[in-house]
Amino acid sequence: MVNGLNLAFQYLQGFSVLVLAAVGLAIIFGIMGVINLAHGEFIMVGAYATVFGYHDLGLPLVASMALAVGVTAAFGMVVERLLIKRTYGRLFDSMVVTLGLSLVLSQGMLVLRGTSEPSVPTPFGTISYGAFSQSVYRVALALAAVAVLVGVYWLFTRTEYGIRARATIQDEGTARALGVRTERVYSTTFAIGSALAGLAGALLAPIVSVTPTMGGTYLVKSFVVVVVGGPSVVLGTGLSGGLLGAVDAVVTNVYGQTAGSIVLLVVTVVVIRFFQDGVTGFTDRVRDRLAREGT
Repeated sequence: MVNGLNLAFQYLQGFSVLVLAAVGLAIIFGIMGVINLAHGEFIMVGAYATVFGYHDLGLPLVASMALAVGVTAAFGMVVERLLIKRTYGRLFDSMVVTLGLSLVLSQGMLVLRGTSEPSVPTPFGTISYGAFSQSVYRVALALAAVAVLVGVYWLFTRTEYGIRARATIQDEGTARALGVRTERVYSTTFAIGSALAGLAGALLAPIVSVTPTMGGTYLVKSFVVVVVGGPSVVLGTGLSGGLLGAVDAVVTNVYGQTAGSIVLLVVTVVVIRFFQDGVTGFTDRVRDRLAREGT
């Protein structure tokens, strides 16, 4: 019973971290075709802004998190206008530019704030079971991850921006001919992806060590989720986060965290080898096959 609860909590934590870290990157890559190698540092900016708001400005934790989302979104808009906009259609150039940005951000934060930050308190208390206890906040993070996916789904299916964004994905030239301001769509998309990265950093700040080098860990996890998830932002991120979260929970619970990280990369390689469109590409093919057999 206790081992089952430990495994369940480990799964919820893995799922929430993977989804929260990846959804912003999935949006930027899925719509803009930009591989943002500074995505982990955007998460870092959100975490640092949360710490700054809580300790330096004396704001409540929720207000500090809201500040982090706003700061990261504004920062993303500036980066898109000054750097990313000049690399549209040049994938390699965007990778080089964002890699350089990631180095500037991590080293700049090291110079400005030092090697570590004071911790942010974890809200909601703990759950006790047997000789073990677990933070309620870690469970709440899983609910937050699901809420983020629902919010992103609503944004892309129920709003005017979502319609324009999907039109831009399907055929940018036709969308522009029909009056869609694709540059504005790209700018808005990058700001939204940046805001979601900031939200991830803000939500993770109470349970991780906030350091200038924290972004690298989340960049790798984000790319793993995006690659395994495939072309669908919401469904792909959710399915990939669920699958990889389960794999990570089982392996980490038995063999340790290092083994869990290694197995995640192995699963990614296997998926790329056999399902080039990720899990959503596979589910789409199964659905189409069932539809043909049904007719």
